[in-house]
Amino acid sequence: MLYVFLFKNSKGFCKNMMLVGKKVGMTQVYDETGKMLCVTVVEAGPCTVLQVKTPETDGYNAVQLGFGDVKISRLKKPAEGHAKKANAVSKRFIRESRLADAPTLKAGDTVTVEAFSGVKYVDVTGISKGKGFAGVMKRHNFGGLPGSHGTERKHRSPGSIASHASNRGHGGKPAKGKRMAGHMGDEKVTSKNHALVSVDAEKNIMVIKGSVPGANGGYVIVKQSKGKK
Repeated sequence: MLYVFLFKNSKGFCKNMMLVGKKVGMTQVYDETGKMLCVTVVEAGPCTVLQVKTPETDGYNAVQLGFGDVKISRLKKPAEGHAKKANAVSKRFIRESRLADAPTLKAGDTVTVEAFSGVKYVDVTGISKGKGFAGVMKRHNFGGLPGSHGTERKHRSPGSIASHASNRGHGGKPAKGKRMAGHMGDEKVTSKNHALVSVDAEKNIMVIKGSVPGANGGYVIVKQSKGKK
């Protein structure tokens, strides 16, 4: 499932395009030279403009879109009323993106994945897979202790943290940022400069080269890449 954030200015589509999609999974495709590419399939869908923000009303320019209808019985009254202002059905997921210029879209408009048909590269943001509690060798790629004589049942330990146990005179806690064992994954990650292989507007599908953060079925944010043209 996907939000599509599409904005126009006087010169056409601007570079603030952003969409939120549902990661379907990975597969393989072949390019025009016969080379096999590993790609990620993102399911896309039309989105409804729920609100348009301007400096006069909210202090900044932004467009708020929603995707995925939700039962009214599962909504609170404020959320239901927010959708009614745009003459739209209540949405399960709502996101907004700030714009440099005033948007030309209006509340109630529908935008689709076709906006990305001319985009070559995208950045993808998602929530990485949770790995639970992990040691330093898995979490930070530590080398561990020597595997020869003198080490017994301590091969994967981090070793001494030395003076890092003193947070610059502000207590005995380890200094902030010290690499130690702890919770791994389940955090926001952005993977940049993925080639956009194809866009299927009829099936609401985007095919993105390479792997993107998150598990199958997880939601991802896709933006037009700023680092690679």
